[in-house]
Amino acid sequence: MRWMIGMAFSCGRRALGRLWLACLLLPWQAHAVPSYARQTGQPCVACHVGAFGPQLTAFGRQFKLLGYTVKTSDAPDLPLSAMLVESFTHTRKAQSERPADNFSRNDNVEMQQASAFLAGRLSEHIGIFAQATYSQNGHDLGWDNIDLRYARMFSAGRHAGIWGLSLNNNPTVSDVFNTAPAWQYPYIAADLAPSSPVQPALFGALGGQVVGLTGYVQLGGALYAEVGGYRSLSPAFLRRVNADFDGRLAGITPYARVAYSWNLPAGSVTLGAFGLDVRRGLAGEDAAGHAVAVRGPNDRYRDIGLDASWQWAGGDHQLTANALYVHERQRLDATFAAGDAQHLHGSLDALHVNASYWYRNRWGATLAAFADDGSRDALLYAPSGRPDTRGQSLELDWNPFGQADSWLAPWANLRLGAQYIHYSRFAGRVRNIDDAGRRASDNDTVFLFAWVAL
Repeated sequence: MRWMIGMAFSCGRRALGRLWLACLLLPWQAHAVPSYARQTGQPCVACHVGAFGPQLTAFGRQFKLLGYTVKTSDAPDLPLSAMLVESFTHTRKAQSERPADNFSRNDNVEMQQASAFLAGRLSEHIGIFAQATYSQNGHDLGWDNIDLRYARMFSAGRHAGIWGLSLNNNPTVSDVFNTAPAWQYPYIAADLAPSSPVQPALFGALGGQVVGLTGYVQLGGALYAEVGGYRSLSPAFLRRVNADFDGRLAGITPYARVAYSWNLPAGSVTLGAFGLDVRRGLAGEDAAGHAVAVRGPNDRYRDIGLDASWQWAGGDHQLTANALYVHERQRLDATFAAGDAQHLHGSLDALHVNASYWYRNRWGATLAAFADDGSRDALLYAPSGRPDTRGQSLELDWNPFGQADSWLAPWANLRLGAQYIHYSRFAGRVRNIDDAGRRASDNDTVFLFAWVAL
C-alpha cells in the first residue's frame, strides 16, 4: 500500500511539473476568453453569484463536481483564459516601512496580478483549472492553484451521484462550497497592506508547496465527502515555479471534508466540516541562500473546521451568507527546540463570517467580520505575546458584464470594487501594536480594484 501511494504522488509531481510548463506557455494576448463560459455556452451569471467568480451558484458547483467537463456541442476546444487585477491601496496611517521594494509607505497603485489559465474540458471525463500568475510585487511569474479532475456520474438503486478524483496543489482548492479557505471571502484583498499575522494551517499554509490526490463523492445532490493526502514538493522544484518552501512534510498529510446541502424553494443551505493534520519540519537556507529542509523534529498542526453557507435568489435580488470556524491544536517540537517558541503546546482559532446582497447580479454589497485568535507565546508573537487580530469590512462592487446579453459576452467580464477594512485589534493589541505608537486602526485599509477576465 505504501508503494502504491508513493507511486501515485510521484506521478502527481511529474504531472504538476508538466502543468506548470503548460501554464508558462499560455498566451497573454487580450483576445483570450473566459473559457468556462465559452465551453458551456452559459453567461458568467449561471455559475457565479454576482456574475463574477469565485463564489459559485448551484449550477457552478455541479460544473466543478463534474470535473469542468460540461460542454455544448459547438463549443471550441481551446480552454484558455486570462485575468488582470489593477489596484490602489491606502492605509489610514502610512506604514512604518515600505510594504515591498519599489513601493511607497502609502497610496500604492499596483498591477496586483496578471494570470493565465488552462481551464476547461480535456476529455469526456477529465477537466482542469490551472493558473500561472505574475505580480508586480516581487516581479515573479509563478504557479498558482492547480486542480486536475477526473469525474463520472453513477447510479445505485434509487440514488444517483457523482464521484471523482482531484490532483491539486492546495488543500481546499478542490472544494465546491463558498466557505472553503482557498475560496473564502475576501475574494481579492490588498497585498500591500497589513493583514492577520497568523492563521491556522488550513488557511493556505501548504498552498503551492505540495501535491495532493483526493477522492470525492456527491450523493443525491445533498451529501458530499472528500478524503485524500498531500506530500511536499522539493525545494528545487518550488524555486522553478516561484513558490515558497516552509519546511518538509513528514510523510502524507491527510485531509478530509464532508458537507450536506438542503435545497430550498429559492436557494440552498449547506453545513460542513474540514480536517487537516500537518506534521512539518523547519526550513533553512543553503550556502547560496536557497530554502532547504532542516533535519530534526517536526511541528504538528491539527485543524478542525466547521462551515455553513446560505443562498437565496428571488427575482432581481440575491442574498448569501457564509461562516467558517477553524480550531488548530499545535505541538511545536521543532520550533520549541530551535528556541523560537516559549511553549511546546499552543492553539489558534479563526472565525470568519460574511453576508452579501446583489441586485440583478450587477450591484453588490458585502459585510464581513473576522477574529483570528491564539494562545499566548512571547517568542512566537512578539512584541505583544498574542496573535489576536479582529476587524470588519465593507465592500461595494459593480459588475457591468457577465449577463447573457452583456457587451462581448462571453468574451469579457469586469468587476470594479471598493473595499474598506477596519481593525479593532491587531497582533494582540489595540494601541502601540509595534512598540512604536502605532494603533490597530492605523492599519485600516481602503482598497480599490479593477478585476478583468478575458
